Amino acid sequence: MKVIETTLPGCVAIEPAVHGDARGFFYEGWNAERFGEHGLPTRFVQHNVSRSQRGVLRGLHYQWPSNPQGKLVSVLEGEVYDVAVDVRRGSPTFGRHAAVLLSAVNKRHFWIPEGFAHGFLVLSETALFTYLCTAPYDRASDNSLRWDDPQLAIDWPLADVSLSAKDADAPLLADVAPERLPQYVP
Repeated sequence: MKVIETTLPGCVAIEPAVHGDARGFFYEGWNAERFGEHGLPTRFVQHNVSRSQRGVLRGLHYQWPSNPQGKLVSVLEGEVYDVAVDVRRGSPTFGRHAAVLLSAVNKRHFWIPEGFAHGFLVLSETALFTYLCTAPYDRASDNSLRWDDPQLAIDWPLADVSLSAKDADAPLLADVAPERLPQYVP
């Protein structure tokens, strides 16, 4: 597998070794030993799958203060524009984001560590999206940020998006109480 650094330290794109022939292909989506060799997580406790239509934007979500969640995400069908935002107070990259195009064709994965908000926008007709999570979902620690926060300056590739009520009402990063943001630890 190939690990590709992004503009946010710790957030990496992962290209698995794909073995294919006329019959199809095979790749390891996750292997504890190989991930551990690259300093990536070797234990996940929850697996989520979502299907969404073109223009659906999910996010930006993170968990804090309990059960911070790292996510290994990928697309099994379709294509998405996937984004991670550093929300760790005191981080040298606080408020900055990294984006990766994930698709069934490129088979890339994106690792988003704890302390980063995550969201994605569906670019294809539909997308089947999968998440491996390092902690279970915790409603009391569920937090969101505005997808179009000017401070984050995310250049989403579609202007017409479909949001949940929760995501439409999410606060700007500047309006989030400090205790609802993780603290950067060098």
